[in-house]
Amino acid sequence: MNEVYLLLGSNIDPEKHILQALDALNKSPLLEVKKISTTWRTKAVGTVSDDFLNVAVMITTGCELRCLKEMILGEIEYNLGRIRTEDKNAPRTIDLDIIVFNDELLDPDVFELDHLTLPLADLLPDLYSEKYGCTLSQHYATRLPVTMATKAG
Repeated sequence: MNEVYLLLGSNIDPEKHILQALDALNKSPLLEVKKISTTWRTKAVGTVSDDFLNVAVMITTGCELRCLKEMILGEIEYNLGRIRTEDKNAPRTIDLDIIVFNDELLDPDVFELDHLTLPLADLLPDLYSEKYGCTLSQHYATRLPVTMATKAG
């Protein structure tokens, strides 16, 4: 089984779309949801738009990375009305990103961006960064005094 950490984000009717995405993950016969982080409200990155709600989710699946991304997560995004544009920071109904796949960190911005750091620190507090010389939970503790993010649920 593959152990995977996902990040869910939405800034178009986010309360509804985050819950729908979690429900779709829970109903998928190809994966099992193991843990769900606190929900965080964070400012949009790279654009002026509404705040995002972000949640990290730990799942297990027999699917390989490409299958998980394209067939399962891509279908959930499609079903929830995700429209991809050239602007990768555009508002969206839902965004499902694979952050860690079998202990391999796929997104190097985990220690850089609040919408990644804060939810993922709930589930992977011991994730270590050579660049920062600390774990995600230690880095999270340094972010809280300066972040504009708040726990949303």
